[in-house]
Amino acid sequence: MQEKARGVVLRLLKYSDSASVADVYTDTRGTVSFIVRIPKSRKAAVKTVFFRPLSILELDFEFRPKASLQHVRDVRFAYAYRSLPYDARKAAIALFLAEVLSRVLKHEASGGPLFEYVDYSLQWLDAASHGFANFHLVFLTRLTRFLGFYPNVEGWHEGDYFDMVNACFVPVRPFRHACLEPREAALIPLFMRMNYDSMRLFAMNRKERDRYAEVLETYYRLHVPEFPELKSLDVLKEVFA
Repeated sequence: MQEKARGVVLRLLKYSDSASVADVYTDTRGTVSFIVRIPKSRKAAVKTVFFRPLSILELDFEFRPKASLQHVRDVRFAYAYRSLPYDARKAAIALFLAEVLSRVLKHEASGGPLFEYVDYSLQWLDAASHGFANFHLVFLTRLTRFLGFYPNVEGWHEGDYFDMVNACFVPVRPFRHACLEPREAALIPLFMRMNYDSMRLFAMNRKERDRYAEVLETYYRLHVPEFPELKSLDVLKEVFA
């Protein structure tokens, strides 16, 4: 069956000397794995350069329901980045987000609003000229709404603990659950109030930013099966030091 889709590349892995496998999150079928042949000619329609992590593509492909790897007939950029690959700070954010998204979206079977959120967010970051130091933190906080473990901030009061397993605030420390102490728990409703246009108005120092990134990593690990320790997080911390 011939299909067309818009997609965001999650990762590209070597498959053989002549081919790679690209995991692409699409607007029609969720995450799809494509076999990408390494071209022998400059005129080849499908080139590996298109499949760099977080590239936003338009794909023509043949979909076979029982096949684990699909075949791309044609590919082109749906959106050409102007600054994201070339700005060191944005590139570090992109590396971090690609690592996270490749884990949390690998089993997603549909696109819809989640795809629109990822697509819009990447284009926003590419266009931003300043005030994006907290972008990855706001992005991951709001991403939890689509993944089913969005923190419930209704009824939050200063001094509450955050129960990281049940994703809610409680007045008393949970006995067996991982939790945040009140001072760190207060960061969650703070980030819940932010969006991409307003986050520059919330002043945060490096220590606060780094700690909230660690909190998010722990939170995702509790709710996403096989979520790993993020190797790119240390790189991101250094870039925004």
